[in-house]
Amino acid sequence: MRVIIVGAGTVGTELARQLVSEKHDVLIIENDADRARHASSRLDCQVIQNSANNISVLEEAGVAKADALITVTDSDELNMIVCGLASAKNPDMIKIARVRNNDYIKLADNNGALGINHFVHPNVEAARSALDAIAHGAMGDILSFHGTPFCFCSIDIETDSAFDGLILKNYTSLNAGESMVILLEREKEDKTGFESITPVGSTVLNRGDRIHLLAREDAMDTIFSLAGRKEAPLRKIGIVGGGRLGALIAEGILDSGDAKQSIITKPSFINSIFKKFMPHIANKLTIIEQDYDLCKELSERFPQALILNEDITDENFIAEERIDGLDLIITATEMQELNIITAVYLKSRGVRRAISMVTSPGYGAIARKLGIDVVIPMKSVVVDSILTHLIGGGVKGLHRLGEGKVNLIELKANDNAPVTKDKILNIHFPPGVLLLLVNRGEGNSFIPHGDTTIQSGDQVALITKSGTELEVAKFFATSET
Repeated sequence: MRVIIVGAGTVGTELARQLVSEKHDVLIIENDADRARHASSRLDCQVIQNSANNISVLEEAGVAKADALITVTDSDELNMIVCGLASAKNPDMIKIARVRNNDYIKLADNNGALGINHFVHPNVEAARSALDAIAHGAMGDILSFHGTPFCFCSIDIETDSAFDGLILKNYTSLNAGESMVILLEREKEDKTGFESITPVGSTVLNRGDRIHLLAREDAMDTIFSLAGRKEAPLRKIGIVGGGRLGALIAEGILDSGDAKQSIITKPSFINSIFKKFMPHIANKLTIIEQDYDLCKELSERFPQALILNEDITDENFIAEERIDGLDLIITATEMQELNIITAVYLKSRGVRRAISMVTSPGYGAIARKLGIDVVIPMKSVVVDSILTHLIGGGVKGLHRLGEGKVNLIELKANDNAPVTKDKILNIHFPPGVLLLLVNRGEGNSFIPHGDTTIQSGDQVALITKSGTELEVAKFFATSET
């Protein structure tokens, strides 16, 4: 696949790195000379230092023969304009634009607006991830499979927990319900990062390991307890940062406004999640924001919330307002270092749970090591969303695991797809593919076995090695396509 990326910021370079590693033909257009030079020296792809808001530059980049154009500059308007210009030269090309303005994201309801196939909104994607975590008690990173009783969770093993020192073949003896360990992340001996391990029966789990599991929702409390994490109701929630992201999270918690007009709510997603887990959550919400004018806007928008115009770094304020009595703190400012430090400090003061927004996965690993319960790397969330749209076909979602080396993919089996023509054990998937879950609708979801035959319309979740996504997707696409 030939992909043109406009913008060599954090998202653009991370996306390019991922696509290059998967053997795609990538070209970057970046107007800033320093960014262009940085990308050129670190990525194995062509970089053009120029403005993409120029039809001749797009022609030089080969837009007429490209399969996809992804615009991720710092300007919403530029991202949309470039897609519009490119559409005139190649209307069949996939065009994806990142936008931050809430009004622009509503254009997604108008299919093909400005020639753009997909809009990606960083704050919306991050807010949905945060709300999903809150709905599950902010115990760890959790991904729900809508319409099924199953979820995929990532948990850090605590010292002296039931998982610490466990030989995996004895896992079933813990009575963890219908669940299984899929992937293990362990720090390398030289402390230079983490390695992803596909566990077997003889694998021994150790404290500090990060395990990824597929489990039924009703087994989650037991699993978290076995990992050394105790459940606690989230009756009082605080959000640090009342900007666009913080406001979207507040909107999801308070269920304010007209759901039809809300950009945070996918059809029935947030509402169904929160109704199911409402015993964990109460609507006692405090928003802490330093900007006075923004606090006035928040007070009008969320009259049921307590809005505090204060500096979260002021220790006297924390003591006076009893912020340390919160059950959950969500740090959602635009400064990832402040988010991490604030979360760690408030946890040391007695706040039970903490969710922090960070920019990159590297900071995410640091934050988890410091004891933050849920870390959401915003750039990774955006890249995952873009990759989901880029693969297309029956792919409904893509989530990178293990520092991007393994992907969790949700797909729909189309009519006459190759995967529907024989039992799973007879399908020659690429090496490393493991089918986790089949959702056949109407409450019929199950963990597949070798003699399972996938049917047309089934929603399937699987994990695969990075770089094989397009090859795997072909098994679920209609044979003729």
